[in-house]
Amino acid sequence: MRTVTVVGASLAGLYAARELRAQGFDGRLVIVGEEPHAPYDRPPLSKDFLTGRAAEDRLALSDPEETRELGAEWLLGVRARGLDARGRTVELADGGTVRCDGVVIATGASARRLPGPAPAGVHTLRTLDDARALRADLHGGRQRVVVIGGGFIGAETASSCASLGHDVTVVEAAPLPLLPQLGPELARACAQLHERGGVRLLTGVGVTGLREASRVGPEPGEGPGPRVTGVALADGRVLPADVVVVGIGAVPNTGWLAGSTLAVRDGVLCDGGCVTSLPQVVAVGDVARADGVRAEHWTSATAQPRAAVRNLLAGRTLEHARPLPYFWSDQYGCRIQYAGRRRAGDTVRIVSGSPQDGRFLAHYERDGTVTAALALDMPRPFTRIRRELARAETRPTPGAVVGAVGAI
Repeated sequence: MRTVTVVGASLAGLYAARELRAQGFDGRLVIVGEEPHAPYDRPPLSKDFLTGRAAEDRLALSDPEETRELGAEWLLGVRARGLDARGRTVELADGGTVRCDGVVIATGASARRLPGPAPAGVHTLRTLDDARALRADLHGGRQRVVVIGGGFIGAETASSCASLGHDVTVVEAAPLPLLPQLGPELARACAQLHERGGVRLLTGVGVTGLREASRVGPEPGEGPGPRVTGVALADGRVLPADVVVVGIGAVPNTGWLAGSTLAVRDGVLCDGGCVTSLPQVVAVGDVARADGVRAEHWTSATAQPRAAVRNLLAGRTLEHARPLPYFWSDQYGCRIQYAGRRRAGDTVRIVSGSPQDGRFLAHYERDGTVTAALALDMPRPFTRIRRELARAETRPTPGAVVGAVGAI
């Protein structure tokens, strides 16, 4: 291969670029990023950056020296608008094109939004620009903040807003936040953190719309138009709101692939080695649906590129990427950590501590085997069980063969 284009200046995109060089690719490397920013760390956006404890310069994922050593051409602030796989060309929104022999798709995902136009004061939190706008809204005195969605982004944002002294309410349509991920017993334990942090949690109720009012004189820097005043709930209540944060999931950024020959269904479909139906195209990170699974985890974004790049350079699937799922979340001064592959029906066993004390380690078990673990403020014992789970993942299955995989 003479030229490889990485589409997406994301965490996964940066790791793919590093792997290309580490695995001996010395050709032309082009990195296309829709945002004008060099790759940055997203987890702090809802935590230290939002509260002002971390400046923007602490978000960078690489330093200038590494950037030079990669020897890449960076096309930032330019959106990819098409992929001509037959012509081996990435088409750009500014009219330019990049001809290449291989493509790494690392375009990530975008925050899911409520239908209809959003008045001022309504935010999502996925990008640095999102975080800048929300932080500006939160640093103008005590605000009534409504967070729609009790997942990790919603919970972390609620925690940060509460630490800044705002009046915070979280609205979750499900009976408990994080119910699909954690199951009822431990989802309930994590939900109690909101009460401990002084945040009101409303569950089992959906949002039907937003209330807004016209502004006689917008604040400096604000454009004309209405501003949010409340959130209407399905049970008829209206929650007063000065700021609304929508945290209802993310949508993989695959729209630019419309018209290409790649199969797309809630992500770019690829095999266990992140190879699409075209051997010269691989997908990694939040946008990749590898072996039927799309995992929005740091571990996927950092572990998948190694196998994906090896397979891209080989022109066929030689290695599968199946990192052990792992995620963490910081809420209300508590560190939540999860690792493993829980399934419905797994039993829960508290190994140490107790949910009542807000500090515990729990195992999910199936047929006497630990399948996953969840910890609240127990980092050392959690690290040990995470290592054990990872070792179990890497044990070879008798008769298993990793080889070339046919087109999807």
